[in-house]
Amino acid sequence: MTNEPYSLYTTSMTNTKTQAKVVMVKKNPCPYCDRAKTFFEARDIKFDIIDLTDKPDELAAWKSKTGWATVPIILINDKLIGGYTDIKALDDEGKLNEILYT
Repeated sequence: MTNEPYSLYTTSMTNTKTQAKVVMVKKNPCPYCDRAKTFFEARDIKFDIIDLTDKPDELAAWKSKTGWATVPIILINDKLIGGYTDIKALDDEGKLNEILYT
């Protein structure tokens, strides 16, 4: 038997959740794309950017595929979230982490 405090034998749990795949389709100029990028970076959210500046046909295809008419087009695990204001609203409502981490 030992006289050492029990706390020495406890271990802390680390966050083992995996972040969902985040993709942002953008073009320049686009102030809302810039806001979304800053939003993700400020929260250490990993994301991929598909920059379709000067690629109007590809951008039109994304808009048709997703049904979203403006940029940015933000997807999480291939599910359309919307644009910057939509991702921000999810965060403000406390729902974003539920979607991002599984």
